[in-house]
Amino acid sequence: MFNVTVLKMKDIIKYMLGIFILILIIILISNTINKEKSNTKPENEIIQNVEKGIKGLTSNTFLGCLEQSIPVIASINKQDNTEKNKSNISQFESILGTQISSIKSLETQETGDDSIEIAEEKTEEQNVQENTTNTSTNNVEEIQTNVTTQVITNNPITESFNTQYGNVKIKNQTDYQLTQEMMTPDITIENKNIVLFHTHSCESYTPSDAYPYTQTGNFRTTDLNFTVTRVGTELENYLKQCNYNVVHNTDYHDYPAYNGSYTKSLATVENILQTAPSDIIIDIHRDAIGSRSDYAPIVQIGETDVAAQLMFVIGTNAGGLWHPNWNQNLKFAIKIQEKAEEMYPGLFKPIMLTTSRYNQHTGKYASIIEVGATGNTLEQCLTSMKYLAKVMNEVIK
Repeated sequence: MFNVTVLKMKDIIKYMLGIFILILIIILISNTINKEKSNTKPENEIIQNVEKGIKGLTSNTFLGCLEQSIPVIASINKQDNTEKNKSNISQFESILGTQISSIKSLETQETGDDSIEIAEEKTEEQNVQENTTNTSTNNVEEIQTNVTTQVITNNPITESFNTQYGNVKIKNQTDYQLTQEMMTPDITIENKNIVLFHTHSCESYTPSDAYPYTQTGNFRTTDLNFTVTRVGTELENYLKQCNYNVVHNTDYHDYPAYNGSYTKSLATVENILQTAPSDIIIDIHRDAIGSRSDYAPIVQIGETDVAAQLMFVIGTNAGGLWHPNWNQNLKFAIKIQEKAEEMYPGLFKPIMLTTSRYNQHTGKYASIIEVGATGNTLEQCLTSMKYLAKVMNEVIK
């Protein structure tokens, strides 16, 4: 075996020399092409010859020589190539499988997202249906009218007023002498845009079985589901049923700091008016009578409904602040309350006319409406909103 191998090595050396000579020939041809551009052979023919040389070189590689010289090596090499190919195929299948798995995962995720979106759409549709069902039972058009009303406040605080226009009582805390002309509500309210907001967003009521909550202050909570903000949402819903465009802002203005509430709410209203111009701007509060935490002004409407009483607070420029709209604001309050006294006597307490401005310079029909007091429950205040909406719908054309 040793002698045979030695003899074959001569052949191998011969092949290697042949390959070396072939490489030299290719180099010479390449140099000839670069130097002699006027060569009679076409350039394409030269390139073809070079390609043939390269093919010859690749077809007679050193490995090929070994395969021809040593059959055993050829056999081992074929087996090794087969294993490598199998390994490569296995690796390729693994990679492909991983990619397919990823694609399936993405498809599943997309399908899942679509399912979620469909579920959300169904949920929204269900909510719309539920809201439609709720609004059909609480539709403003179906709110009872021509019913008896009666103030049934326990331990009431004596109402005080010093001016009156028809059935509308006014507690004038300013030095202005209100003339008949100043109080006559000779205004036509045509604006269909209504802005609702809350300078004191966290004002809350006496907890009840239906609306229990944890207080974060004296009749205050940061959970807006139990505050005047929730009352504003109720009014918003009823007004929208009457086809009014309502912008209801539910931002905190008295949290985390109570001081500066009116400055914050003024910025909010001015920002809203830039995109939603409106004359009717209502700041919904709760009456804060500190000496009587159990004070709950209520009125029974019909046989079953018990509603919290309401009160307009109208500011003026008597405190020195610019406020050209205050008389218009007063006429708006008188017009609404006049209709309320006709439909639901006792729903409103006397209008309070004050020296402060309360941001009411922002619109000619701006006002504060205080809904109930600390002793009222949230459900009583929510009940008030459907009757307030009914009255407003009779006045606003």
